[in-house]
Parts: sequence; structure tokens; C-alpha cells
Amino acid sequence: MPRRTDIKSILIIGSGPIIIGQACEFDYSGVQACKALREEGYKVILVNSNPATIMTDPEFADRTYIEPITPAVVEMIMAKEKPDALLPTLGGQTALNTAMSLHESGALQKHGVKLIGAQVEAIRKGEDRQLFKECMAKIGLECARSATAHTMDEAQAAMTKIGSFPLIIRPAFTLGGTGGGIAYNREEFEKFAASGLDASPTSEILVEESLLGWKEYEMEVMRDHADNCVIICSIENFDPMGVHTGDSITVAPAQTLTDREYQRMRDASFAVIREIGVETGGSNIQFAVCPRTGRMIVIEMNPRVSRSSALASKATGYPIAKIAAKLAVGYTLDELKNDITRNTPASFEPTLDYVVTKIPRFTFEKFPGAEPVLTTSMKSVGEAMGIGRTFQESFMNHRLP
Repeated sequence: MPRRTDIKSILIIGSGPIIIGQACEFDYSGVQACKALREEGYKVILVNSNPATIMTDPEFADRTYIEPITPAVVEMIMAKEKPDALLPTLGGQTALNTAMSLHESGALQKHGVKLIGAQVEAIRKGEDRQLFKECMAKIGLECARSATAHTMDEAQAAMTKIGSFPLIIRPAFTLGGTGGGIAYNREEFEKFAASGLDASPTSEILVEESLLGWKEYEMEVMRDHADNCVIICSIENFDPMGVHTGDSITVAPAQTLTDREYQRMRDASFAVIREIGVETGGSNIQFAVCPRTGRMIVIEMNPRVSRSSALASKATGYPIAKIAAKLAVGYTLDELKNDITRNTPASFEPTLDYVVTKIPRFTFEKFPGAEPVLTTSMKSVGEAMGIGRTFQESFMNHRLP
């Protein structure tokens, strides 16, 4: 399928200020996307509130706006620049939430701007905890026992329904687990429920059974308009469930899955991305596996390029954000070349004969008010990556200059 000719200019929303959970990973993705789209002859309009990012350098976009990333400001830019399309999947949760607000207010329709990369319904299904759970039940995949709540009274009812502590509180439409946490008693539950409801733009939290101690895995998946799906990378979290994936030591490819377990998880990933309805681009799907019984649960899905996508790109050499941008404008995976091999198409799944380890960096000494305990809310401020022939070698290499 050739590139779309009904689109001439594309608006890209950046990830905004560098905060914990939202940093240079999204800048890395945004730069790839801007370069890829300009290669194809599209006019790129960029809005980002952070002038310190690489993507706001003049050579990466035709028009760059360093403005607050709010629906009102982005609508003003749309009115002035009149873009044909909006690509929201490369700026993290900030861009996704802004795009949803613009759709719900009618601004996209008013200015004739198409959403590309992910449709509204797919974003809603991927981010709304209850809708996601219903989608998983429809395709026969299991989620943790849970209940959604929009008020403190509903949260108390959810706590009673699930029955036993500890409980995990996950706010909807947030990045890095902001506002959520693990509650070991009623007092902690009330604290996390209140902060989660406040952090969620839709005032929605998911209260779910604890999976502490379970093994955690991530799959980076790509899909195109022709329904071709590929796994770019499997990632295993060295730390078990209960530690945010951004704070965990992670290893690619996954080390402790049998081939049968990997194929089962791969098939489940394809079923998830199809059911959620992500038509083009990359998605990150997280799984938990009980080490005793092998029971597999789908934790969540990010219908966008994520923090793990940057790691997967560097680990495999597969430019996820670049390919995602080209898929959004009409190409299929088999039409795009792999940048590393220069011979095989992007529809070939990368194979690794080495191991990549990511280790997070913490600076609790700079945040005296922060509790130096790892939970489901992200606290790391950076990361280092090591490559080696074995896990042990890659683990040690990240420490070398």
C-alpha cells in the first residue's frame, strides 16, 4: 500500500517537560518520527513545551512551537497551521491525553484534522481499565481480579469485593503509575485511592488483586493496515511484580520463558493488539506469570510508543518510532526495509544472539521528601544499558566506562 496522498501536513505532539516517568525516551522517538515523515515529503508541525529536547531543534520540523501542551493551545496551533492529520502516539501519555481531549471537545472535527497512528476507540480501550478488562475477557485472556471506581465510596466497595490485602491501585490515563501504589492496609488504601482519583484525568482507578512476586514480561508489537503483526522484542523484568517496569532491571530477550510459553505469549499479544484495534504502529503489552502455576495474566497495554520501545529499538536495532510513523501514513511492514540488514523487510522479526540489560538510576539523595522504596509508581531518573553474549556479561558491561 503506497503512502497516503490525502495528507500533506502532520502535527506531532511532544511529551512535554522532563519529569520522572517521562523523559528522553519520548524525545528519541519523536526525533525518529519527524525525520521519517520529512523524508516522505510531509510538512511536520511540532508542538512541545520543552526547549531542551533534541526534537525542538530547527532541523527536525518545518514549524516548531514551544508552547504548553494543553488542548486549548494545541487547538490554536491547529487553527493557524491547518494540519491534515495529528499523530499522538509518539509523545507518551501527555500527547495521547491531549489528543483525546481535542476529540471529545470536537476540535479535531471542527478543524478537519484526522487522527493517525491510533484511533480514538483503540486509545479508549487500551487506557480505560474496565473496557480493557472486557476486551480481554472477549478473547479468552485473563486479567487480575479487579473493580473500577470513580469515587471514594466506589473504591471502598471495590476493596470489599476483592476482599484481601495487599491491593494494587492503578489510575486510568496516567504515565509511570502516577498516583497509584500498593496498599497493605485500609489507611494506605484510602491514601492511594484518593491520590489515584486525583491523578486520573477521568477520575477513574482500578483496584486489583495483588500479583506481588509474579514474573513480569513485556512484548513490543507492531501492526500495519494489512493486519501484519510482528514481535520486535520480548523483555523480562528482573524485579517481580510490584516494582514499576521503569524502576526494574530489564533483560531482552526474555530469559526464563520456554519456547511454548513464549509462543503462547506471542499469540496472546497479537490477539490483544487486534482486539483493542490499534490499526498501525507499535504497542507495549505487559504480562504477569505465576512462577508456581504458570498462570498468565495480561496486566495492561500501551497503545503507543512507550518507554520500553526506546529500549527495544536500541536492543534490536529496529527503529520502532520511525517504522510506526511510516505505518501511520499508509505503508505496510513488508514495504519498509530493515535499516540494519538493508535486505530484509520490516515484517521480519528481529533475532538476537546477544543479551541486553537495562539498569535504572536513582537519585533519592536529591529528593529528600521521596520515600526510597520501590512501588508501582516510577521513581528512577535515568537508565544505563549493557550488551553482552550472556546475561552476566551484559549485566556487568553497563558498569564499564
